Amino acid sequence: MKVNLNFSGFNISAKGMSIQRKKMDLIAENIANVDTTKTAEGTTYQRKYLVVNGEKQSNTPASFQNELRLKTTDPEHIFREIEIKPEGVKDKIVNIQENQDGEPGNMVYMPDHPDADEKGYVMMPNVNIVTEMVDMIAATRSYESNLTAFNAAKQIAKDSLEI
Repeated sequence: MKVNLNFSGFNISAKGMSIQRKKMDLIAENIANVDTTKTAEGTTYQRKYLVVNGEKQSNTPASFQNELRLKTTDPEHIFREIEIKPEGVKDKIVNIQENQDGEPGNMVYMPDHPDADEKGYVMMPNVNIVTEMVDMIAATRSYESNLTAFNAAKQIAKDSLEI
């Protein structure tokens, strides 16, 4: 007997964890470059952030509820190949873009700095440590929430195999 289950709970949680990991990577890069006044391009470092856009799914679980029921009128339904995957159900397409914040940084008076202008001011990156730490805590909690949902789906799948 072959049962092709739709493990969309695993896929959704895994995608969420992947997005939060990328967000934490960008936050770590921002924190590491908080004092970078000159990049390889010769400009001041600009804060990076993640933009995630998802495509809306046309089918709702209620629209294919009848397709998920197993046929119980046939006495030999156990011996046939059963496929529990509703037609038209697709994974959400998620577009992830890494953007740079266009806000200018602060001008700080440091006459001994090598990147100082003629008046002794240096353009600092627009990275705020407090904002980055708050974003990192939020990303960590989101990651943990997705991990909890993933483990719950795993436990449900494990328990259903024990029936």
